[in-house]
Amino acid sequence: VQLQASGGGSVQTGDSLRVSCTASSHSFKRGTMGWFRQAPGKEREFVAAGCRGDYYGDSVKGRFAISRDNARTTVYLQMNSLKPEDTAVYYCAADDRCFSTRSYYFQRSQYYYWGQGTQVTVSS
Repeated sequence: VQLQASGGGSVQTGDSLRVSCTASSHSFKRGTMGWFRQAPGKEREFVAAGCRGDYYGDSVKGRFAISRDNARTTVYLQMNSLKPEDTAVYYCAADDRCFSTRSYYFQRSQYYYWGQGTQVTVSS
């Protein structure tokens, strides 16, 4: 199973960008898909994920939106009002399980599959 992320790039403060991630298998159709990010010198942090509802990290709440296509094998992250602190490599993550425990969505260790990452750079 592979997760292929795309859509990263370089933008200015206040711009919008959408990244997407497509799974090579339909096994995630009923599972959890989401995004984490990692800035240089920092730990990988939760951004957004969904299955039984959508969940967001505090730093992106109200600016980012996660969604999935009808086949539920592609997950999108619409990023609005981007800030320089959003600069990071964005990683797609997925698991066959649809998490029923809220805290699982926020934990890297709960996701079995990871994509290669796509760079997002926001300039001031």
